[in-house]
Amino acid sequence: MDGKGNIILDFVDVYGDRPDDRADVSLKHSVLSHSVDVKEISTSKRLRIQDLECAAGGRYTLQVFPLRHRPVVQFLTVVEGKTAQQTIVLPVNAERVVGIEAPNYDLLGEEIKRALQESRVEGNEDNRGESLYESLDDARKAGLLNIYAKMKATTFQNGRDSFSYISSFTRIRADTLFANVQSELRDEVINSKASRLFHEVSGVLHPPPPGFQRLETFATEDSYCNLQVTFLRKPDTAELMSELQIDAAQGITHVFQVLRTTITPNSTNPYDIHEILLQFQKIDPEYRLRLVT
Repeated sequence: MDGKGNIILDFVDVYGDRPDDRADVSLKHSVLSHSVDVKEISTSKRLRIQDLECAAGGRYTLQVFPLRHRPVVQFLTVVEGKTAQQTIVLPVNAERVVGIEAPNYDLLGEEIKRALQESRVEGNEDNRGESLYESLDDARKAGLLNIYAKMKATTFQNGRDSFSYISSFTRIRADTLFANVQSELRDEVINSKASRLFHEVSGVLHPPPPGFQRLETFATEDSYCNLQVTFLRKPDTAELMSELQIDAAQGITHVFQVLRTTITPNSTNPYDIHEILLQFQKIDPEYRLRLVT
């Protein structure tokens, strides 16, 4: 006759630290009627749950509902007479973010400081360099740092990273950057198709701004948080510009096993991208998320 087993749950954030949060935890056997509900546990400590049923495969559905992190679901198997351990990564709930702790301007890389200094951003034309950076709200600053970090990690066979071809910004949004770029960037992206760094994708969701024509749209091969680059050209001057985005592609649900019912369809939030970049690609955008207390 099948006996019982135990499980220890260890909760961590994308940095591997135990988050300061509280959560309800539910375990339900996939076949039997046995279930366990634990309310208001601290995610900063391990949770031990004992006397779980091992009959009928001992398979349970685990659901964790934190206050300031996204709810996640996982499947666990309990072995008779054993104590299994499971680490649960809890991504921050973007709706509970009240701001970010961003690096000071002098701590930024020289390339992004140069680009900010040369920029004339729509709606913010009087600010450049440090004053432009400081004028950005938290969401736009997060989007800028996300794309900068991703582009620095996207390197061509010539040894240069993709951000090194950025000259200046013309528009900065929480999910999109428009930038003047060196013409060599387009050459490198096209050539990188052979090494499977980029591939061409549909550009139907990237209509060109007034006065520009869309050339092509490319994306890196990542399953989640791929870098998308759309090349735009002004016909009368041959001026080259790029629309830059990171596509979450619902990665928050796959990377973290977040409950799908809690995600807004077709949303791309810079704070979700922050979590996916750190967990899935080990890319640190160098800012921290501040959560509501």
